[in-house]
Amino acid sequence: MRNSRIGVRPIAGAIGAEIDGVRIGDDLDDETIADIRQALNEHCVIFFRDQHFDAAQHKAFARRFGEIFIHPNYQGMQADDEIITMRREPGDKHIVGEDWHADTTMVAAPPMGAILYAIEVPPYGGDTCFASQYLAYETLSDGMKQTLAGLRAVHSDRLVAGPTAAKNAVRSTKVREDDAWRETISTHPVVRTHPETGRKLLFVNRSYTVGFEGMTEAESKPLLEYLLEHGHRPEFTCRFRWQTGSVAFWDNRSAKHLAVHDAGPFRRVMRRVQIAGDPVY
Repeated sequence: MRNSRIGVRPIAGAIGAEIDGVRIGDDLDDETIADIRQALNEHCVIFFRDQHFDAAQHKAFARRFGEIFIHPNYQGMQADDEIITMRREPGDKHIVGEDWHADTTMVAAPPMGAILYAIEVPPYGGDTCFASQYLAYETLSDGMKQTLAGLRAVHSDRLVAGPTAAKNAVRSTKVREDDAWRETISTHPVVRTHPETGRKLLFVNRSYTVGFEGMTEAESKPLLEYLLEHGHRPEFTCRFRWQTGSVAFWDNRSAKHLAVHDAGPFRRVMRRVQIAGDPVY
């Protein structure tokens, strides 16, 4: 990084860094915001500890990086459409985000990122893992890269929302399952070029990618399964242990993530704001 007034400490070889010297609730100057964006571009996900800010400050910080993204499958489900409060209660059989995924990729312009704030966390368990999709692409063979060049993937939200997904019966965080819900489908290139860094990355994920354009889902499955599993090899990942007041800010374009469902008898309450992104090229 260029000369910076913030501290940046990588937490793993592949992805992730903790940021020091920032209070998110403060009125940060443009230079500090630029340093944070640079750290995000370099490390794909950045973390802040011991933060204290309210919902309005959360949204104000997110807006320094772009417009707030309204998640269509949570719209009308909570008090403020710009904020999703994710609750995990003891006894929940499932949680939001327990498969490796990038957020909301069924829309034409998926979110560029998300800022997740820990309100209540268990004494252990409930970590979040992140995986670099730059490395997922760069470690493919030349032959596989040639195979994927020009290939497009179909992204749908039918696995995570709507009546057939049946998520609300097994978890505390509710999603739209009403009769007016309709599946959203978009196609994106399997290999995406990051709009800020110019680097190529693998852009498929288990929650939303259901096949390849021009192929049946059965025909797509062998290659898709390989890419999905390849994308979170241990050497591509980091694991973040939450504390009350911790923040994770991830680049939804270059990282996949997974919420570990191991909190046992404990509650977990998180507040998330997503940042709007651009169409995928």
